[in-house]
Amino acid sequence: MANLPEFSVTELSAALKRVVEDQFGFVRVRGEISGLKFHSSGHVYFDLKDEKACLNAVIWRGSVGRLKVRPEAGMEVICTGKLSTYAGSSRYQIIVEQVELAGLGALMAMLEERRKKLAAEGLFDAARKKKLPFLPDVIGVVTSPTGAVIRDIMHRLQARFPRRVLLWPVAVQGERAAAEIAAAIAGFNAFTPRPDLIIVARGGGSVEDLMAFNDEAVVRAAAASLIPLISAVGHETDTTLIDFAADVRAPTPTAAAELAVPVRTELLAQTLDFERRLLRSFGKGMEDRRRHLAQLVRVLPRAENLFAGPRQRLDTASDKLQHGLRRNLQVHAVKFNRAAAQLRDRMLKDRMAVCGERVAALGERATRAQKTRLAQQRRRLESLSRLLDSVSHKSVLERGFALVRGEDGTVRRRAAALQPGESLTLTFADGDARAEAADGDAKPKTPKKKQGVDQGSLF
Repeated sequence: MANLPEFSVTELSAALKRVVEDQFGFVRVRGEISGLKFHSSGHVYFDLKDEKACLNAVIWRGSVGRLKVRPEAGMEVICTGKLSTYAGSSRYQIIVEQVELAGLGALMAMLEERRKKLAAEGLFDAARKKKLPFLPDVIGVVTSPTGAVIRDIMHRLQARFPRRVLLWPVAVQGERAAAEIAAAIAGFNAFTPRPDLIIVARGGGSVEDLMAFNDEAVVRAAAASLIPLISAVGHETDTTLIDFAADVRAPTPTAAAELAVPVRTELLAQTLDFERRLLRSFGKGMEDRRRHLAQLVRVLPRAENLFAGPRQRLDTASDKLQHGLRRNLQVHAVKFNRAAAQLRDRMLKDRMAVCGERVAALGERATRAQKTRLAQQRRRLESLSRLLDSVSHKSVLERGFALVRGEDGTVRRRAAALQPGESLTLTFADGDARAEAADGDAKPKTPKKKQGVDQGSLF
C-alpha cells in the first residue's frame, strides 16, 4: 500500500475528466427534462432522467441559439453532446449540443396538450375573430427578409392590387424565432398609424422547423392583436397553433396575399358594369316617367277650360264683396250715431247722481245689518260662555273640592285606586299641590306637643 502513487484532488479530478471525455466523445441520451433553469448568464441547466437514473445536463450560451427545439420541463428529448465532469461538485454531466424530441408522437402529444390548454382559455373562439378589411391601405408582413415568401407575397399583391407593404424581418426558425415573431405582432399593433392587416408567413418545412409558430407566446400575441391577422405558415397540409388564433388561415403565403386584397381588374370591371346598369336603369326610369306624364297631359282639360269656372266665381265674389263692404259701413254708422245720442253730458250727470244716491242708501243698510248681526252673535256667545262655566270643573273647585291625579296623570275617582306611598297631585281652584297617599289602616298621627312652659293666654 505504501508504494501506491499519491494524487491531489485536482489531479485525480483532471484524470477522471480525461478518461470520461476520451471514452465518451459524443453520445445521444434519451430522457425527460426536469429542473429546467435558464440562467441569467445565458446558459441552460437541467436534468435528464428516466425511471432509474438522473444525468446532469448543461447547454452553453453559444449553443442555445442553434437549438432546433426549445427545452421545456417534462419534455421527452434526445440530447446529443459529450460527457464531461464538474470537479466543483464531483459529478459528471453531458454538454448538450443539440436537442431533439423523442419521436414525432411525443411532439404531437405536446402540441395537442398545448392546443387544449389555449383553447380552454378561449383564445381560439370564433367570436373573437375579426373581419378582414375589404381593401387595406397598409399591409404588415412578418416573415424572413431573405426567403422566397416575401417575394411571393409582393408579386401576388402587385398582380392583384398594389398596396403599401411594411416588412418586419424576423427569424422563422431557431431558438430566437418565437420571441421575434411575438415582438413583431405586438410592434405592428403599437404603430401609429397602425397597418390595416398583418400577414404572418413562412414557407414549408418539417414539424420541428415550424415549432416557432407553435410557441405559446406567438399564439397569445396573435390572439391579442387588435389588427386583423392572416396566418400563412407552411404548405396547405401544415397546421400550427397560430392558425387557430389567427382571424383567417391561408394555406400558403401566396393565398394570404389573395385573401388580403381583391383583383383590381375585376373591381374595375364590376364598377363599370354597375355604372352601365345604373345608367340603363336611370334612362329607363326617365323614359317611363316621360311616357306617364304624356298620358296625363292627354287626359287633362285645356287650361282655359280648367280655370274658366273658378275665374267666373272670383269675379262674382269680388262684386258681392264691394256691395257687402258698403252695406256693413252703413249699418255701423247708424249704430254709432245712436250711441253718440245717448252719451250726452246732462244725461250722464243725472245717471251718476241717481247711482250715487243708491250707493249711499245701500251703504247705510249694510252698516245697520252689520251692527244687528254682531249684536246677535255677541249675545249668543255670552249665553254659550255662561253655559260652559256652569258645566266646567273649575266651578266645582271654587266650592272647595279638589281634583286628584296620580303619578301617570290619570284621575283617581276612588280611594281604592290609590296605592300606599303613591305621589299625588291635588288641583285646587287656585293651583296644584303635591301629596302622598297613606295606608288606609294606619292610625292618624297625633301632633307632638311643643316642649317648654305653657305661658297661657296673653289676653
